[in-house]
Amino acid sequence: MKAKTMLYWATTSLIALETFLGGVVDLTHGRTAVVSGPLVTQVVTGLGYPVYILAIIGIFKIPGAVTIVVPGLLRLKEWAYAGIVFELSGAVASHWACGKWGDSIAPLPLLCLAITSWVLRPASRTLGRCIVPSGRT
Repeated sequence: MKAKTMLYWATTSLIALETFLGGVVDLTHGRTAVVSGPLVTQVVTGLGYPVYILAIIGIFKIPGAVTIVVPGLLRLKEWAYAGIVFELSGAVASHWACGKWGDSIAPLPLLCLAITSWVLRPASRTLGRCIVPSGRT
């Protein structure tokens, strides 16, 4: 059980840090000391998206990253994980759709990391089982 908790916090810390820093990079359009390589604006426009998508995604990444690490906020935590998975799977799909298979190398493992973090959550960080009222299917 202790190993599962340690793995949960390791994966959650990494994905939260990546999401938080990714939000900062998105909002600053890559004009930070954190970024090396092509500017995020070049990547996004190379995939056919407008630059303003970075502001939309960046605004949601920062609170999403904070939400998955703080206690409580269980429903919001589910939404944050969903947003992270949608964003990363969308990045993978966008690169594949544009024939840029090699560029999906970064978001694909991050997607796996986010899913692993979600799967390993302790019971205190989940909404619990879905209960269907009797008489309904």
